[in-house]
Amino acid sequence: MNICLFAPEEISKPLNADDPRAQHIIKVLHKGVGDSFYAGVIGGQAGTATITKIDGAIHFTFTPQSDGKPLFPLHMIIGFPRPIQLKRLLRDMAALGVSSVRLCGTELGEKSYLKASLSDPAEVYKMLLDGTVQAASAHVPEPSVYQTLAECLDALDADAAQSSQENCSQAKNAAALPQSDASPKSAAPLLLALDNVKPAQSLGAFLRANPPAGRPVFAAIGSERGWSPAERALLEERGFVRLGMGNRVMRTETAATVSASLILSSMGALE
Repeated sequence: MNICLFAPEEISKPLNADDPRAQHIIKVLHKGVGDSFYAGVIGGQAGTATITKIDGAIHFTFTPQSDGKPLFPLHMIIGFPRPIQLKRLLRDMAALGVSSVRLCGTELGEKSYLKASLSDPAEVYKMLLDGTVQAASAHVPEPSVYQTLAECLDALDADAAQSSQENCSQAKNAAALPQSDASPKSAAPLLLALDNVKPAQSLGAFLRANPPAGRPVFAAIGSERGWSPAERALLEERGFVRLGMGNRVMRTETAATVSASLILSSMGALE
């Protein structure tokens, strides 16, 4: 545990001694009264927690010191892999700092995976929280689960439409103020579909020619057997560019980690 995370309503309250976080602080970190540990508020700041008393709970004071390592504007769309792979994948995505993970069933994917416990968004969140703790961050990627790729892309379009309306409303309000400039329009996101079947070009070459430069990126990766022809057509219809990462066949979790790393590097996030 590289950081002890608390919900906003917990940070000002004692931590019950039976809580796994308290057990870790006392039994693994061997902290006592007067000692400090790294802590943070989920979705907020990180800093130092200093223990003031230990009875049936750990009493502490929290001093914010940083922004808690905000997430990067990379959103991963991933076809359901095997549950054992998914656990590692989710932790890695959170550790890398992606903004969201959108899991979806695919035409060639194993349908039983959608009935596994990890198809529950609450369980997905737990794995993302584990990866966030590993990264010593306070910001957890947003999880969502869809039965099909089409359902996922429809939700993505709906989110984009809502965001566009909000941006227009903000710009109008700003323009109405005599001494205020209207906010610039958000740059269109990069829509990338990772595919080793006749990709338009490599992911690396595309990113060199089209660096994100602050633009949000949505990267879609198929499940174990990849995308079906219908799903490829759907992705292209929705504006996704099909890109490859060499001629080797990768596991979904490997492809997700490699592609996310390449995209984050092009954003300057790994420097």
